Amino acid sequence: MSIVAGAGAAGEAMAVETDGTGDTSRANQADGTHHAEGRAAVAPGPVRTPRTLAAAGDLLRALAAPVRIAIVLQLLESARCVHDLVDALGVTQPLISQHLRVLKAAGVVHGDRHGREVVYSLVDDHLAHIVVDAVAHVEED
Repeated sequence: MSIVAGAGAAGEAMAVETDGTGDTSRANQADGTHHAEGRAAVAPGPVRTPRTLAAAGDLLRALAAPVRIAIVLQLLESARCVHDLVDALGVTQPLISQHLRVLKAAGVVHGDRHGREVVYSLVDDHLAHIVVDAVAHVEED
């Protein structure tokens, strides 16, 4: 399918989708007057910049490891130091530290030094909601 630009009745810009044969009878017009199922076409969502989309992809990749998901879920409950996360998740301290480094670099967590310990917490709850929703979706089955 291709998009063909033209002008509507009142001179406004209009785009008509064709099926490759030039037939627009079943096509969607950008002004919302016709849709394949007889419904008005929905206006397109906001267009994001490539930079924004790349940053969102980087953020999602930072959340993509099971241990990092578990860390986010733990930090959603309360701020924790590394040894608390080691005890809760049953993985080694170096592995927890490595994953915290990735989450910190992605802006998901931040650490506050309290004496010899660093206490980690979520930067905000937005990302925790993504993780909680993903886990809930998987558990629905």
